[in-house]
Amino acid sequence: MSDLDPTNKGGCVYRINDLILALTDQTVPQMDHAISMTVIDSRNVVDGSLFIALPGEHVDGHEFVQSAFNNGAIAAIIDQDVSPELTVIDLRKGHFASSINEVQLPVCLRVENALQALQSFAAARRREHPVTTIGITGSVGKTTTKELIAQLLSQKYKVLKNLGNRNNEIGLPLTLLELEPHHEVAVLEMGFYVPGEIALLCEIAQPNIGVITNIGTVHAERAGSQEQIARGKAELVQALPPKPDGTAILNSDDPWVREMAQQTSAQVLSYGVIEEADLTATHIQTFGLDGIQCTLNFKGEATPITSPLLGEFSIYTILRAAAVGLSMGLSWEQIQSGLAEGHVHLRMQTIQLANDITLIDDTYNASPASMLAALAFLKNLPGRRVAILGDMLELGPYEQSGHQSVGDYLPEAADLVILVGPRSEIIAQAAQAKGFPKENIHWYPDSSQAANPAVNAVEHGDVILIKGSNSMRMHTILDAIKARHSWQTPQ
Repeated sequence: MSDLDPTNKGGCVYRINDLILALTDQTVPQMDHAISMTVIDSRNVVDGSLFIALPGEHVDGHEFVQSAFNNGAIAAIIDQDVSPELTVIDLRKGHFASSINEVQLPVCLRVENALQALQSFAAARRREHPVTTIGITGSVGKTTTKELIAQLLSQKYKVLKNLGNRNNEIGLPLTLLELEPHHEVAVLEMGFYVPGEIALLCEIAQPNIGVITNIGTVHAERAGSQEQIARGKAELVQALPPKPDGTAILNSDDPWVREMAQQTSAQVLSYGVIEEADLTATHIQTFGLDGIQCTLNFKGEATPITSPLLGEFSIYTILRAAAVGLSMGLSWEQIQSGLAEGHVHLRMQTIQLANDITLIDDTYNASPASMLAALAFLKNLPGRRVAILGDMLELGPYEQSGHQSVGDYLPEAADLVILVGPRSEIIAQAAQAKGFPKENIHWYPDSSQAANPAVNAVEHGDVILIKGSNSMRMHTILDAIKARHSWQTPQ
């Protein structure tokens, strides 16, 4: 988490004059006012904020400039006309004159394109700060990797990271505008939908270290084939500075990622379990809900590791974090202790309910790879195993094969299956073809219709996995089960 507290209304991240200088190459001494926070939602404004008026899917930020000012913003970036009652300084080429008289706040700053202005200013702020920037991308595991890396490095450095899903062309620049002089490292997740997107984020963030998790089929509907996805992700390693200044941390067990070693002039540090790599994990043991143990091997040295992360698939998250730690000069003692305390906010979390019911909340999103990994975790847990699975979206040409692969695996992993959404019928058909009892498969068109039957199906001692694409609203079922089976306070 950034050390900037967004509730600290007296803080100063940068000044209006810094923004004007970055966008016009001119200074306006009269505009040396402190900005405490940068926001794109007027509801998140605190005193001293800069509001960026961006068009959204349903609303336009320009409609909320006055609301932002009412909430305490002192400046807004705009690229459209606003109410004539608002003070506007036109920063556009041919319109801007630096000899500005004293301006009464709040003020609107007119630019050609508000999003590009945000991105340009963020890139300028990044250039001014000598932070080591770590970019993380891949199809699965980006967020958990980011969280664990940030936690590991925080033992030695002051770390800034992007929060939540602020990993795109808007969220990443907003994160960089939280940079303060004390920050030494920025850990930035980089999302991907179409080719060129990672390249743009790298232009803004200028990463020194690039971490690639894997190449799957998620977002193939927009990005195209798996090959196109790999090309898009490779933009990160292509943007790294040449060795010794740049380091690419690559998954040797993924052939798409392994090939990226030929596409970068940076130093390559490979990691893996199956294939030969610079950093490997052996003697892997999983302990269900109690975490994982392994031995990490690097340059002839073997180090035992204990982590509370769940499931064998978490070994790759551990390897990636350790690889970054080694690149950043952490000792093995620091890596061991950091991983042992790695209670990062995970996408997959366990919740203990009454009647010895264990709920595995993995409702954030889903792809074939992450769905299979979650089922592999469920497979080894004691109790009746219940899989409540929703459609996986945006798979494009991999929709049929992706859902079928999940159905093929279900007989090994679950005893009862509740499926949600039209695509999940493919899962049902595949599971039955592999011998899963038809009477133990229940299908519903959406999560709202599945919620009550799912609640009624739960029994004492069940272990329940809930997973699906975010827009399937699988949390509706999660919340219903929690409400029915929550702990009761002893009287």
